[in-house]
Amino acid sequence: MQASETPTVPQLQGFAEFVQTVMQDWKVQGLGVAIVKDASVIFSQGFGKRNVAENLDVTPNTLFAIGSCTKAFTTTALGILVDEGKLDWDAPIKTYLPTFKLQDEFATQRMTARDLVCHRSGLPRHDLMWYGSTRTQKELFDRLQYLEPSKDFRTTWQYQNLMYMTAGYLIEVLSGQSWEAFVQQRILTPLGMQQCNFSATTSQQAADFSLPYKEVKDEVQLSDFYNEAAFAAIAPAGAINASVTDMSKWVLMHLNKGKHENGESEGGSTVQIVSETQLVQMHAPQMVIADPRRHKEFANSSYGLGWFIHSYRGHVMVEHGGNIDGFSALTMLFPDENIGMVVLSNMNGTPVPNILCYNIADRLLEMEPVNWNEQVKQEIADVKAAMEQNKEKSTADRIANTHPSHQLDAYTGDFEQPGYGTLHVEKQDDALSIRYNDFSFTLSHYHYDVFEAYIERFDLHMKILFGGNLKGDIDTVAIPFEPTVKEIIFKRVASQHMSERAFLEPFVGTYEFSGISIVVSLRGEKTLFLTVPGQPDYELQPYKGTAFHFKGLSGFSVEFKRDEGGAVQEAVLTQPYSTVTAKRQ
Repeated sequence: MQASETPTVPQLQGFAEFVQTVMQDWKVQGLGVAIVKDASVIFSQGFGKRNVAENLDVTPNTLFAIGSCTKAFTTTALGILVDEGKLDWDAPIKTYLPTFKLQDEFATQRMTARDLVCHRSGLPRHDLMWYGSTRTQKELFDRLQYLEPSKDFRTTWQYQNLMYMTAGYLIEVLSGQSWEAFVQQRILTPLGMQQCNFSATTSQQAADFSLPYKEVKDEVQLSDFYNEAAFAAIAPAGAINASVTDMSKWVLMHLNKGKHENGESEGGSTVQIVSETQLVQMHAPQMVIADPRRHKEFANSSYGLGWFIHSYRGHVMVEHGGNIDGFSALTMLFPDENIGMVVLSNMNGTPVPNILCYNIADRLLEMEPVNWNEQVKQEIADVKAAMEQNKEKSTADRIANTHPSHQLDAYTGDFEQPGYGTLHVEKQDDALSIRYNDFSFTLSHYHYDVFEAYIERFDLHMKILFGGNLKGDIDTVAIPFEPTVKEIIFKRVASQHMSERAFLEPFVGTYEFSGISIVVSLRGEKTLFLTVPGQPDYELQPYKGTAFHFKGLSGFSVEFKRDEGGAVQEAVLTQPYSTVTAKRQ
């Protein structure tokens, strides 16, 4: 059946006008809606503008980022591999990825593909570990072992993008193809989803694509597209761009037991994309979601394999939303009634896709419509009020008339955490700022060595604590990048120039103290060693200035001293209970 912009289904009369009202209420610039029922597309229409400045309309073929609606494509790809006997949902991941490692050793040994994609790994989101990072998929995979879990394995549902990254890496290892190539060849191409892509750059080269928008202080502004290079590794969790025309084919496949019916132009054949057995697995509850019940219309929320599952007013609902810079999306299925829908919008973090899909469901299921628009407005008003109370409490908790313990320059430098990587603390215009991955934010003094930050990109307020060592140096930064675990502790690392041969060579030589010759030598291009007769060689690790720590020894260090002309004259060796000065020979 050809999709029509004028609904022939009686229940959809007035729906287009409702869409316009909701868009206006939430300042959404543009969106696309597709609805399928009984193997046919019964509605497919664009609303509003895909490009406000150029007055370009949204059409059913306009490309939007679908965000985490991508996750169901990843689980379908895994299901195809299960169909082919290349993967067992319940075999340990280490069977296929021997180097897989989490901080929790029990989870490391027992984690399965099913666990990866139903959010029960024990890890909380840790999203700021990867967001804006240009690390490769393998690099992120290798850093999982340094992330703190917040719950025991398989005890609690916690949404987790990094496990979907791992699932994508698993697909690559088992298939010999990248996640993108596998999804394209085995899902998108057979379904005829011709406009879909995995790249914001590719989308912007299309004839019909939407710009992203966001609301800032009650004004709608253009948003940046997500950083494609920084998102590549996490692509299996949310990188697909699509139109509602293409997504209607995806919805039909899920309602048709994994089959795609080709039209007459394609020979009228049937293609089995994934088996019905696997779809049943995907749409079946795998992990209970123990969130408080906020609406009487919903009950028994759980997560399948790439899908949320609820009872909505007595009907089984299978759905997944998606949010990514400047875009919000929702895909929804009612399998028992052969109803499906998708809403793609160009506004960051808007509830409009949910409001519209619930309204469509009420109409097609012939139930008295719930005023979801007003309900959601009240919920968001309550959240904003709670946030204001938190700000007031933060102000009340601040201890007045305190100062940082050091001059601001002492807080600057590079700090590292093995899972999260490196952050850079800088001083700009008499204030500290932090650069991390591809974003930065300014710090304001709160009290003592605590500073406050606001990260606009995530609308996130946080307090940051600088810590010192026994020498009185600032050597740690504690940041609550993941609020469900302890602060992430970044430890000071030496500036990169301290590992360059030109910097290290002047320290090479012999130093003498009380008749004992101490030899400093350079091995390779960037490593100093210190040798004392009768003792093992000590590797020196750069610290700061001209000071080095003894690798593996706490409290042992050496600092090289220069004269006014810059020549190295002595080495000051510090031990836990003494300090000696050795003169250069």
